[in-house]
Amino acid sequence: MAFAMRINNVDVVVDDSLKSLYVNGKKMGCQFDIRLSYYRGHFLSVIDEFGIRIDGEEISAEDISFCLHGKEFGICQLHDLISEFWLILEPATIKVFRKGGFEAGEHDIDVRLMFHSPYMPISETRYMPIDGCGSKRLVLKEY
Repeated sequence: MAFAMRINNVDVVVDDSLKSLYVNGKKMGCQFDIRLSYYRGHFLSVIDEFGIRIDGEEISAEDISFCLHGKEFGICQLHDLISEFWLILEPATIKVFRKGGFEAGEHDIDVRLMFHSPYMPISETRYMPIDGCGSKRLVLKEY
């Protein structure tokens, strides 16, 4: 039987944070902010699983960037980021790259964020899994 601890301190997906993403003046996707819904911060290296679905469509990990402290990381890099600490009050910006971007209007954003607590061992090699997932419908406005 699988289990994961879940503590809902805040909404994971930040209200009113969905924006179009432009690269060299061309619409190339969208970005939005997320928060760590937990009672304390963690290093990014404890993230075991991270994924995004927009309007039910799974976004490839290669098309997602995780931005924190003015730095931009690929999803495959998260496991190695032992010195990047994510504070509970600090939003991270998620960039989703898609040629042509997304249409204005409502979009369902689903964040899959599973991490482990390095100070809560459940065996000699495993730590308590934490469910930090969240979903929200956000409006993408064109300016």
